[in-house]
Amino acid sequence: MESLNRMATDLVDEALDFADELNLAVHQLDGDALVLDFGVEVPGGIEAGLMLAEIQTAGLATVQSTLDEVAGAPLTHVELSTDHPALALLCSQKAGWELSAEGFEGLGSGPARALVAEEEEFQRVGYRDEFDLAVLAVETETVPDERVVEQVAERAGVAESGVFLPAFATASVTGSVSMAARAAELAVFRLSELGYDPLDVLSATGSAPVAPVAGDEETAIARTNDALAYGGQAHLVVDEPFDRFEEVPSTATDEYGTAFEEIFAEADWDFYEVPESVFAPAQVTIDVVGGETHVLGDVNEDLLAESFGL
Repeated sequence: MESLNRMATDLVDEALDFADELNLAVHQLDGDALVLDFGVEVPGGIEAGLMLAEIQTAGLATVQSTLDEVAGAPLTHVELSTDHPALALLCSQKAGWELSAEGFEGLGSGPARALVAEEEEFQRVGYRDEFDLAVLAVETETVPDERVVEQVAERAGVAESGVFLPAFATASVTGSVSMAARAAELAVFRLSELGYDPLDVLSATGSAPVAPVAGDEETAIARTNDALAYGGQAHLVVDEPFDRFEEVPSTATDEYGTAFEEIFAEADWDFYEVPESVFAPAQVTIDVVGGETHVLGDVNEDLLAESFGL
């Protein structure tokens, strides 16, 4: 497999070529690092969100928008499919890099994580990337600056000129779209956390509604997580049976039925105090090759309607 960061930089180049059409703002910082504003100081868009999801998965997933309903209301949904779930979803798309630099706070996803490879997922998959360019998508309320670039370059082991930072706020069209693209990732991550070998997941498809854009980051984070936990659906094809498949969907958690605004508030908005099990799609179908098909969980349109203000 070619370097994840190499494949992602090809997509970054494409985003740069179509920056005007995607409504992106491009900032070249000192040291020649590039920040691509997908939805911080610009509104972003559906196409920008789809492109961002492709970058986050290093081009190993097909991402598209569809139109479906939530509680009778037509809403845009995002569908993502990959035949490389361990690499695309766990080693790339997952948001696992916490950024903090002199007042800047952000959460990083994308293949630059694989250059560091300190998270447990990389040991489970047995993958570490080696490349001289780093692509890290940053979820943030402010456009990253040289302090962030310096931190990323140092940890990833690349020159500052080799750092590319697509940035977006959760409270943007891009943010709502890119979050809706995570249903498959959450299913594979949850399965891996339960002890299933992620390399035995052969393919993954996920879909979730695009949450209405909120007026502040906290509400946006809550809504987009509701979209996944109560409206997200996933279909996995796996190679081996497992006795804990029923624990994958969000319906298996003690917190099921509670809106994320309340879940986060109870944890004082400290996401690390929230049980990881709540971050799961609402409904999952798991096909075991040559074995049984498991249909687990269910969507909760009433809760989504309340969360989205429908």
